[in-house]
Amino acid sequence: MSQTMNSAPKNVPEQRTYKVEDIAVMLNIGRTSAYSLVKEGHFKIVRVGNAIRISKKSFDEWLDAQAF
Repeated sequence: MSQTMNSAPKNVPEQRTYKVEDIAVMLNIGRTSAYSLVKEGHFKIVRVGNAIRISKKSFDEWLDAQAF
């Protein structure tokens, strides 16, 4: 059978990056605050054209190191 429109192909690799909007949602902060965290150098980033992608590993390590 063919795949449904909503299912991802089985050979798609695991996501290794987040968008700035993703970390804003995860931290329950605004987009501007999320961009500030990126600009302050808290995470390893990759620029693809104008897009910013944040290393999932570096973000997760940073988040684990924060005192709650």
